Amino acid sequence: MKPATLLLVLLLCGCSSFNHDWHHASASANSIEGPWQGTWKSEATHHHGKLLCLMVRDTNSVYQAHFRATYAHLFHFSYTVPLEVQPHFAGWEFNGEANLGKLAGGSYYYEGRATPTNFISSYKSSADQGLFELKRPEKPAKTP
Repeated sequence: MKPATLLLVLLLCGCSSFNHDWHHASASANSIEGPWQGTWKSEATHHHGKLLCLMVRDTNSVYQAHFRATYAHLFHFSYTVPLEVQPHFAGWEFNGEANLGKLAGGSYYYEGRATPTNFISSYKSSADQGLFELKRPEKPAKTP
C-alpha cells in the first residue's frame, strides 16, 4: 500500500471512530461529559467552521476534550486537549494546553466555562486566537 493511501485510511478510521463515539455518547445534566456541537472562529484570521467535542472524564478534575473541527467547509481536523476542570458558580471552569504540531500553529492554550447546556472557550497560540461556542446537540445523542 502506498504511504498516501495508508495515511488516508488512517485518517478515515479516526474520523469514523470519533463520529461513532460522539453519536453514541450521552450528556449528563450534572457534568460536562458527553457530546457538544457548535462553531469555532479565529479572531486573528477570521476563519471559522463547525466544531464537535466529546468530553470524557479522565480523573476527578481532568477531562479529555476530543475536538473535531471543520475548516473551509471541506477539511476536518481532530485533536485532543486535556482540560483541568473545577466547579464554578452554576457550572465549571476549565483550562488546558496542547501542542497541535508546527503545521497547525504549535502550542495552544484553552480556557473557558461550561454549564450543563453551554460550553464557551477561548484559545490562543503564538499565531492565532479565537473562540469556541458549543451547546448540547439539539437531537439527543444515541445511547449504546
